[in-house]
Parts: sequence; structure tokens; C-alpha cells
Amino acid sequence: MAVRIYLSELLGERRISQADLARKTGIRANTINELYWELVERVNLEHIEKICNVLDCEIGDLLKIEKKK
Repeated sequence: MAVRIYLSELLGERRISQADLARKTGIRANTINELYWELVERVNLEHIEKICNVLDCEIGDLLKIEKKK
């Protein structure tokens, strides 16, 4: 199983840039970029909360567990 981060899809649907999300959440742009490209192995729960608040979504919309093929 693998945890997928759907930040790129959510930002695309809402037409919000990574830079705008960084400004609205106070999260470093580099951190947003790493989440966007799914380059992280660990996530900060405070960051997830801030992102979900700004994007008006649930954690399950942002993070999903998928079976590996």
C-alpha cells in the first residue's frame, strides 16, 4: 500500500497556485512544492490541517491509501 497526496489535483480544481497556497497557509513554498510532487516521506499534521482549511477539504480528499500494483 502507498499513501498518495492529491495536492496537485486539489490545487488544479480550485485554480490555486502553490505560491498562493504557501501565502495563505504560512507554509514554506518549498514544503508545498514537495507535497505537490509527492516527494515527502513524512507530513506535518499542522500543515495538513492548514492546507485542508484553506482548500476547504477533508483529510481524505488530500491523502489516500492506494494498493500497490
